[in-house]
Amino acid sequence: MTARVPREVRRAVAAAVVGNVLEWYDFAVYAYMATVIAKKFFPAGDDVTSLLSTFAAFGLGFVARPLGGIVIGRLGDLKGRKTALLVTIVLMAGGTVAIGLVPTFETIGIVAPILVVLARLVQGFSAGGEWGGSTAFIVEWAPPGRRGLYGSLQQCSVAAGLLLGSGVAALVNTWLSAEASDSWGWRIPFLLGGLLGPVGLYMRTHIAETPAFVRSTTVADPSRQPPAAPVMLAARAFSFTVFWTVSYYIVLTYMPTFLQKQVGVARSQALWATTSGLLVMVIATPLMGLLSDRVGRRPLLALACVASLVLTYPCFKLMLSGVPLSTIFLVQLALAFVIAVFSGPGPAAIAEIFPTRVRSTWMSTGYSFAVAIFGGFAPFIATWLIARTGDPLAPSYYLMAAAAITLVVVLRLEETARAPLR
Repeated sequence: MTARVPREVRRAVAAAVVGNVLEWYDFAVYAYMATVIAKKFFPAGDDVTSLLSTFAAFGLGFVARPLGGIVIGRLGDLKGRKTALLVTIVLMAGGTVAIGLVPTFETIGIVAPILVVLARLVQGFSAGGEWGGSTAFIVEWAPPGRRGLYGSLQQCSVAAGLLLGSGVAALVNTWLSAEASDSWGWRIPFLLGGLLGPVGLYMRTHIAETPAFVRSTTVADPSRQPPAAPVMLAARAFSFTVFWTVSYYIVLTYMPTFLQKQVGVARSQALWATTSGLLVMVIATPLMGLLSDRVGRRPLLALACVASLVLTYPCFKLMLSGVPLSTIFLVQLALAFVIAVFSGPGPAAIAEIFPTRVRSTWMSTGYSFAVAIFGGFAPFIATWLIARTGDPLAPSYYLMAAAAITLVVVLRLEETARAPLR
């Protein structure tokens, strides 16, 4: 039994991680091709209006996330984490392929942006269930004393999915001429996502349900709470997520557009800068998760919020000062490392807020609402703030405000690193 269980754990976690990578590749590649999509599907009288329309559609994908979090999260609490994860990967792959196949505005007119928006809504519904479902699945499979490390693999796989999307977009823009990329090359990342989807589906079909979920369905829960308690826990998760999601979608999703439009960096160079930051995330996040198992969740979470408050404005100002591309790369690495400090302990910390019987539903709900409000529209808000104020540093203020909100919440959290999973 002792030899068999570790293999089962490794196979289950690997299937969740690989599927999560493919899910977030599919979801994020839209942002990395935003400047092309703006021209193909949202033509307007000026570049800013086109880009705002593109990022509005990007944000609409997040509007569907709370609904996906509630519906698929509830499915995960009733039928099991595995069932929920199978549903999400099918929906995400379908939405991604649809974007890659939709004819442009020039070909079919207003129907084109409508179809893109519908595909983003399908992706958003899927992502809303995927995050909470995969987090619950991985944390519930974690051995005692290793929830931080195992939970960080969930966030590491999100970063890896973004890294894959950024890398593929960068390769397309590096290998193809600007004309070829704008004409047909931009479709490659989306169609590739459809080809990768069945890989994740196959892996998830052959995994077992989490032991914690099995126990929760067969043993009475001694920690049963009053009906209002899960709502309050979801509100805590909501506030916990504000900095997390804003930092992700400003630093790791919007940044290529910022570098192109405000700093004057070429599209391929901007994408490679973001790709380098995502690589740091993939490497550093598990290390921070492991460290949180030893020193606790709260110290690292608070450190990340304080570091963002201190470093964000100087970093944005430095990028706008005409520094060499190598310095821009270093700034991207520094900001990504700050996010990794939070993302390492983050999945375990947010999962530990909830008891098993309601974890998938209410964690997904709290997290998804925060992402929909603060993260999904972060690129839109950043673009709007710059256009409205004329200040290219405006996105840094938004990120710092988010860090301040989450810091207050983190300082009031109980330390759960050494407590048993409820």
